[in-house]
Amino acid sequence: MCGIVGFVGKKDASPILIEGLSKLEYRGYDSAGVAIIDNDHINVMKCKGRLKNLQKKLSGHPLKGIVGIGHTRWATHGKPSDLNAHPHNSQDGIISVVHNGIIENYSQLREWLISKGYKFVSETDTEVIPQLVNYFYNGDLVEAVMKAVSKLRGSYALGVICSKEPGKLVAVRKDSPLIVGLGEGEYYIASDIPAILNHTREIYLLNNNEFVVITESGVKLLSDDGSEVKKDIYHVTWNANAAEKGGFEHFMMKEIHEQPKAIKDTMTSRIMMDKPITLDDIKITKDEIKNIDKIYIVACGTAYHAGIVGKYVIEKLVGMPVEVDIASEFRYREPIINERTLMIIISQSGETADTLAALRESKARGARVIAITNVVGSSVSREADDVLYTWAGPEIAVASTKAYVTQLIAIYIIALFFAQNKNTISKEEIDEIKRELLRLPIKAEEVLGNKEAIHEFAAKIFKEEDLFFLGRGLDYAVALEGSLKLKEISYIHSEAYAGGELKHGPIALIEDGTVVIAGATQEKLVEKMISNIKEVTTRGAKVLALTSEGNNEIEETVDSVIYLPKVMDILAPVVSVIPLQLLAYYISIQKGCDVDKPRNLAKSVTVE
Repeated sequence: MCGIVGFVGKKDASPILIEGLSKLEYRGYDSAGVAIIDNDHINVMKCKGRLKNLQKKLSGHPLKGIVGIGHTRWATHGKPSDLNAHPHNSQDGIISVVHNGIIENYSQLREWLISKGYKFVSETDTEVIPQLVNYFYNGDLVEAVMKAVSKLRGSYALGVICSKEPGKLVAVRKDSPLIVGLGEGEYYIASDIPAILNHTREIYLLNNNEFVVITESGVKLLSDDGSEVKKDIYHVTWNANAAEKGGFEHFMMKEIHEQPKAIKDTMTSRIMMDKPITLDDIKITKDEIKNIDKIYIVACGTAYHAGIVGKYVIEKLVGMPVEVDIASEFRYREPIINERTLMIIISQSGETADTLAALRESKARGARVIAITNVVGSSVSREADDVLYTWAGPEIAVASTKAYVTQLIAIYIIALFFAQNKNTISKEEIDEIKRELLRLPIKAEEVLGNKEAIHEFAAKIFKEEDLFFLGRGLDYAVALEGSLKLKEISYIHSEAYAGGELKHGPIALIEDGTVVIAGATQEKLVEKMISNIKEVTTRGAKVLALTSEGNNEIEETVDSVIYLPKVMDILAPVVSVIPLQLLAYYISIQKGCDVDKPRNLAKSVTVE
């Protein structure tokens, strides 16, 4: 949530800041702004709405200067408005701040600053920060920022400039993502790599409570006690083109089509015939695996749905009890965690605030933590005991697609590794699953080749106001994800139910013309699923079924069928989710929605 950029160099800062913000639009936002130092004065331009609104204002009143900060805001405290947009200034205008996160004690700080004579003009929690920095400022911006930060409770990534020190940018991170880009005579801060990738691939990955002092002569990293920090430079291996649309109309469609490659890349060197499963640098031993008596999978949103698949898969292959929990609820229910507990944390960005909180709580209680994430150097990857990366490449669309399928692959890899070490299934069974896994990229390509049938169905139903998704077993787990995708990008109300739960209440909602999407890929459950489908069709529902090739009897019961390539039941979610992603996409297009940047949503949820 929110996007931060900052620049210090010899070029005009404004276009660099705007370009960087455009690369962060996927994070979700409702307003945008920049602050640039010009002749010892800070000029601010900001406005509600899309970045193009800000660009229009700047075209009429350009801001000049070579040091600046920029921001895309996702509202938490205070409605979206020009006034509440960032950057925020101190009342005398000498300090300007951009902020990603939430200041939990802002109300107390605000009252204290008011008692000191400070006046506030916005409804935001952020405005206390420039006022606080101003209060402590005595000719040294770094010292003032450090003193101000020591008073803050909450999460923050900050970029701070001061008109009294016009060649300097100070930044700090705590529980919100922030990186530093190292160019040739120019330097950057940003919330994420794509914002600066056109300018440099050399970056510093900041840890919590690390400060950055940037001038045109270079970058200095400091700890919160003021001592200098030495840090290795991280070289980004993917290029800027990976974060571009590549000829597709939207990032989401591009990323859907990248799934076969992402599946293959995530398996590479980990799953090979005639070789044991490998988990990169994860050093968990057979004895340590045997010592585990419970596994938690904790995540949010789409990653949580991947975790539900993980529960089915690990319990089936490994025979260990698995509990899946929503990260935002997990630590508040006093879960039973000890040194015999394994936590599997799933987060695409590796910066999800609730997931990070669950990770820290679990480690504090003695659990071992394995992280599944897509971002090298992210907070989750650095704080977990072990990390398994999903090699999906950058995912820009807010609605996750390729991150989800690669999370599934990571879960299969972990499950097979554990089964291999615990001898819970035979080598022949492991080899069969590995063989089928390695065929999945081709199967995913086959599904993408049949997208016109999904497009046609979407054209028939895009005006619906309510849809229902049904499934049993792993099809129910996929139904949850399909329903979420539809809600996220088309704004159609939808619900997902286990097929057997229909008669326990939800069937009361079915009436003539109700649209139902039914998954039927699990061979042992197809007959029962057909019975559930009949329960809704006899009440007038229009049903689209997703089933495996060969299950032709389902045609007698439903209005439309999408046949999927035959795969093992346990691996079916990887192929069955793709038509649901496409369905959500095509419905969103038909409705004229903003596919890549749906309203009110952010790609990376970095606040609780």
